[in-house]
Amino acid sequence: MGVLNFIKRIFTWWDGQTLNTQIFTWRKGVRVGEDGQGNVYYKNQDDSKRWVIFNGEIEGSRISPDWHGWIHRTWDQPPTDQPLVHKDWEKPHQDNLTGTVLAYAPDGSLRQSRPADRSDYEAWSPE
Repeated sequence: MGVLNFIKRIFTWWDGQTLNTQIFTWRKGVRVGEDGQGNVYYKNQDDSKRWVIFNGEIEGSRISPDWHGWIHRTWDQPPTDQPLVHKDWEKPHQDNLTGTVLAYAPDGSLRQSRPADRSDYEAWSPE
């Protein structure tokens, strides 16, 4: 690890865990489990703190609903100990795609590859 990477880990949080988070996790963290995306979940000994170390981009919507409930104390048992019962009609978890190429673009949006026909539109002119 070079000096530049070391400095980056001290001051940046958006590109993986910081050095302080890694030290805190090593000293106080008790590994609880891991989700399908490789995110690892921790708590401290008395369960007063819960946190996640993301695998890749740090984005809150990458936490699945099962783990989201545990992180925010909606339920006490993590999904590794007591898995949630899922209904047949439930869709799999999807990350928030806002701001990406895959974000929803309704008909007529300027982001559509082929914009809708606007022959019914007449521009206003201040004459």
